[in-house]
Amino acid sequence: MKPTHEAEEKEIIDDLESGTIEIEKPTRKLLSDLKRASENTFKKDRRINVRLSSHDLLGIQKKALRMGLPYQALISGLIHRYVEGDLLEKI
Repeated sequence: MKPTHEAEEKEIIDDLESGTIEIEKPTRKLLSDLKRASENTFKKDRRINVRLSSHDLLGIQKKALRMGLPYQALISGLIHRYVEGDLLEKI
């Protein structure tokens, strides 16, 4: 049986607290690579206009408010996740 994320996370925390595993300090190169990747991923260099139903916009705004995000950021994030294949299509 595959452990759940919560079980895996608890195991990691237990191992860290017991000293079984240690966290390595990231190298400057790794930090630089991660910074460049995040800048490229989240760079917003194009603008589009999209028409939505009032119902959908209100729903997005409510969900964004609960998440503590601007609704535009939520929409952008959803589009990005879809493009990257992180959202599954219902068929």
